[in-house]
Amino acid sequence: MRKIAAFIILKCNDELLLLKRFKEPFKGYYVPVGGKLDPNETPLDAAIRETFEETGIRPEHFTYMGTLFEVSPVEYNWLTFVYLAEIPYQPAPECNEGILEWIHKDNLKNILTPETDLHIYEKAFNQQPFAYSARYDAERNLLELIDELNP
Repeated sequence: MRKIAAFIILKCNDELLLLKRFKEPFKGYYVPVGGKLDPNETPLDAAIRETFEETGIRPEHFTYMGTLFEVSPVEYNWLTFVYLAEIPYQPAPECNEGILEWIHKDNLKNILTPETDLHIYEKAFNQQPFAYSARYDAERNLLELIDELNP
């Protein structure tokens, strides 16, 4: 069964506000804020709700960046709508989902983050839309990442 989610890349200049997760999937990894869509909720509505729930931040503008479609032979199967929000700098707020931290783009390869997200961050910094399809094995190792817009 596929899960549908929205996540939001919160950006200030060359830094991203990322969440070091307390829970699986990707416990201990740095990821954008976001989560599953509720019934009768659009991806943008979910992005706005999740951003506020996890950070207390209400960005004025969101830019739709693209989708990440993930498949695996186990229960890790997601369709994620990805948005970008430019926000002014503020101290990282507290969050019950994990620890929020500002990460400079030059340090993204030095933190524990899903491999797919590194590709998404690059697109976000370059303001390029994307449509990625990712295939994993049963241990959630990335086997292939296909750029559907530039195959």
